[in-house]
Amino acid sequence: MTVQTHPRPSGINWRLVGWGGAAALLALPFVAMQFTTEVNWTASDFVVMGLLIGTIGLGLEFLLRKASNTTYRLAAAITLGTAFLTIWVNLAVGMIGSEDNPYNLLFVGVLFVALIGAILTRFSSSGMARTTVVAAAIQLAVGAFGYAVDPRGAVFSMLFALPWLLAAALYRSAGDIGK
Repeated sequence: MTVQTHPRPSGINWRLVGWGGAAALLALPFVAMQFTTEVNWTASDFVVMGLLIGTIGLGLEFLLRKASNTTYRLAAAITLGTAFLTIWVNLAVGMIGSEDNPYNLLFVGVLFVALIGAILTRFSSSGMARTTVVAAAIQLAVGAFGYAVDPRGAVFSMLFALPWLLAAALYRSAGDIGK
């Protein structure tokens, strides 16, 4: 009897799909600019967004290669997706008030804590679970303090704690990678 220890490759090049999707995401504003004047990106907008998408993509590649655990991989994708959306929303329209409101710079602190926590815990599942809970708490606090400035934006920004908490639950259930 032959026991298959490795599943058959699906034939799908997921790396190509991921980077192709990233390129398509970056191309969307260019295509939209051909049809409407409401989308008006400059070259620097494309550079900044390209760097952001590239950085998130490289981070995802690093974490996907590091982990064989599917639950950890999903948690990592949610973590990086939340970081991406936090930056993107703040650059595009701002979470609290407009994108020019200096209050929005406080959300950089959430991302900074998440990055430092990930590095200090060496991306371990238990460390990432704690880190994303702390990121969620800071996200909630920043949103709550912004309520006086922009109540609707504050509630919107506090909703961003939910994916941080989802990632924390997934990291917790994933167990430590490489152990």
